[in-house]
Amino acid sequence: MIITSLDGVDAFIDDLLDGEDDYSTLAEVYSQDREVTPSGFPDHQLMVCASKTLGLGLVSYMDANGNFTSVGSPETRTKPTYHFVSNMTQFADHSEIPIVLVRQAVKEFFTSGGRRPTCLEWQPETFGA
Repeated sequence: MIITSLDGVDAFIDDLLDGEDDYSTLAEVYSQDREVTPSGFPDHQLMVCASKTLGLGLVSYMDANGNFTSVGSPETRTKPTYHFVSNMTQFADHSEIPIVLVRQAVKEFFTSGGRRPTCLEWQPETFGA
């Protein structure tokens, strides 16, 4: 999917929330406004997760400065797991945030040219460690 507007961001998140099962809850997002590495791959990655059942999601961002995941409240799950097709990814404790914040972060990513959103608090991510 190519997102070309803020309405497209909402449609993208709605698609994640409306997935047919719990195995399509994570998507990778890249900005076409960013440079690519000499090998031709993006120099960044935004992972967006959404759970219709919980009404929560999370955002993870990676670039040359490291891997970061959104910080949720202490009441959210420890080691939340989301799925991209059949691949399971486990994230840092208490990283889930309300869907409205997921939408806000993706919109900021989209309008900032692919920078890490500033509307969230971030924690270093170790992916399942």
